[in-house]
Amino acid sequence: MDDPRFPIGKFTAPSSYTAEGRAAFIRDIESMPGQLRVAVRGLSRDQLNAAYREGGWSLAQVVHHLADSHMNAYLRFKLTATADNPTVVGYDEAAWARFPDAVSADIEVSLSLLDAVHARWVVFLKSLPPESFERTFNHSAMGPMALNRVLALYAWHGRPHTAHITGCRARNGW
Repeated sequence: MDDPRFPIGKFTAPSSYTAEGRAAFIRDIESMPGQLRVAVRGLSRDQLNAAYREGGWSLAQVVHHLADSHMNAYLRFKLTATADNPTVVGYDEAAWARFPDAVSADIEVSLSLLDAVHARWVVFLKSLPPESFERTFNHSAMGPMALNRVLALYAWHGRPHTAHITGCRARNGW
């Protein structure tokens, strides 16, 4: 891709949602933490502090962003399953990425957090009846969003960020 922010392209929502598609999305969510661990394996502190693109986040910030984002997603799913069209508030991802926990914390903290959040999230997702994925939340910036769409989005979300890391590794010969 020409735009290094989107190494696998931008998210495209499916035209329809099926039980088989949801099962595939859940498998993607389940496997994401392991794929991320493989992508960062063996990187030094200096390598983790390198930006994946000019003006972009460091590789460590990408890892910490995934933990922040996926924690929020898991909580939004649970909130939506238990409330009628709740409002969820967006957050400034770039501002979160500038906090010390995203700049200098050991990535193992966020990798472990992703392992745990995804393990819980998958158990939760597998327990939901199909009609629950039609439930919506109202996002403060994006408006109404059905869980079917959000599930597809988060099944995709880890892939471009993992590709930021693997692409940086490849470009630098790491």
